[in-house]
Amino acid sequence: MHFAQYYLDCLSQASYLIGDETTGRAVLVDPRRDTDEYVRDAEAAGLRIELVVETHIHADFLSGHLELARATGATIGFGAAAETGFPIRRLRDGECILLGGDDGDGVTLTVLATPGHTLESICLVIREHPDDEVPFGVLTGDTLFVGDVGRPDLLSAAGHSPEDMAARLHHSLHTKLLALPDATRVFPAHGAGSACGRSLSTETSSTIGDQRRLNYALQPMPEADFVRLVTAGQPATPGYFAHDAALNRDGHPLLEPGPPAALTLDEALAARDRQGAALLDCRPLAAYTRAHLAGSFHTSLDTRFAEYTGSVVAPGTPIVLLAAPGAEQEARLRLARIGYDHVLGHLPDPAAVLERCPALTRRSRRIRYEELVGEQGWLSGGGLGGGEPGDGEPGRGEPVGSGAAGRGAGGSRPAGVQLIDVRNPAEYEAGALPGARNIPLAGLRHRIGELDPDRPVVLYCRSGNRSVIAAALLEAHGFGDVCDVVGGYEAVAADAE
Repeated sequence: MHFAQYYLDCLSQASYLIGDETTGRAVLVDPRRDTDEYVRDAEAAGLRIELVVETHIHADFLSGHLELARATGATIGFGAAAETGFPIRRLRDGECILLGGDDGDGVTLTVLATPGHTLESICLVIREHPDDEVPFGVLTGDTLFVGDVGRPDLLSAAGHSPEDMAARLHHSLHTKLLALPDATRVFPAHGAGSACGRSLSTETSSTIGDQRRLNYALQPMPEADFVRLVTAGQPATPGYFAHDAALNRDGHPLLEPGPPAALTLDEALAARDRQGAALLDCRPLAAYTRAHLAGSFHTSLDTRFAEYTGSVVAPGTPIVLLAAPGAEQEARLRLARIGYDHVLGHLPDPAAVLERCPALTRRSRRIRYEELVGEQGWLSGGGLGGGEPGDGEPGRGEPVGSGAAGRGAGGSRPAGVQLIDVRNPAEYEAGALPGARNIPLAGLRHRIGELDPDRPVVLYCRSGNRSVIAAALLEAHGFGDVCDVVGGYEAVAADAE
């Protein structure tokens, strides 16, 4: 048997190549959209990819089933409950996919219908020989992760409540996956950082036995308790999830690789003003905060670039990339992995452009926590817990270290500072700054109307990354008095110890 896991750190996403070396027949499971690596590896191993299996209709990335079908002629397989806009092989519960020879020996994949995360979710039990008592492993998709289970709330808008889906998930876990031998290896579709679950491990594989003992959601409990447990505190859903789910279900244009075109500054600004393009600065955070084009968005390639971009930039928006020299092609590829194909081009060497055009350049407004709550800070009067949010003086948001942050403008007080925690709900519930309102970054674009652009806004997250992204989003939407807390909640907690 040939078995390979492909783990994509930037999306916390895993795909799998399984083949029978005797027959050369192979299956690719949950592929990403750029498929060249799979094809090369299969050819090098003497394998033919005959079937591409999706464990479910993914929402967090654009799958590569159409690209692989074009490249290899493979059939596309989904769980029997899937409804798609292109021909598929419906894989039914208990069906055996034979990769071995006509004698019935060799590698087999057994389909398990495991609804819960989605209705069409399946898992695949892998055996090197059909009569192996203990399977080699099971590909669990988004049904079971290492340390967690799939979130059941993504279908709530499609007529299925999170509670209904959670009950289905409980049944799938206990009657299908936990019925496998403890030594069966577990290979999930995602790891830590994915928004498809709440407490995913950094480990990319485990065993059924270890998950039975260690996974919080698999501990003995009544079904009703399980339902309450897995429907509470899930991460905010990034804004692009519905877009990607629709493309994965209905079909999408095939990936056309290549570097984005080089644009002049005038062309980039014209794209913004005439076509509504987003100027997306994907340089490292420190470079962005030092100097950026006024009105630009920010999501760094050093972080979860595609996911964060999909949270702050609406699907279908034209994009102009502001990337460090040589990084523009990587940025375009990562955007393509979530179906953001409308990249008009990139601005070569944005740092040099910014240096030549100081009138178009802004520096991010950042303050430290002590400047936020100090006697003359944005929020005075004994700290954030001393009164209603905003009961204090505003700083003008000059860069940290300028000596101006926190002094205010002539001692005047604003109508009220808006203190916004952009972390996920579970993070907020575990501890937050007094007076802070929770609007997760993933939902901020849809909730901008809840904020007053004429009042100062202070943003914070866990470490200071998401808050800078959020500040850029608000500035791009016309908010003039925005800053974020350097180091985020981690810095506050460390200071308090």
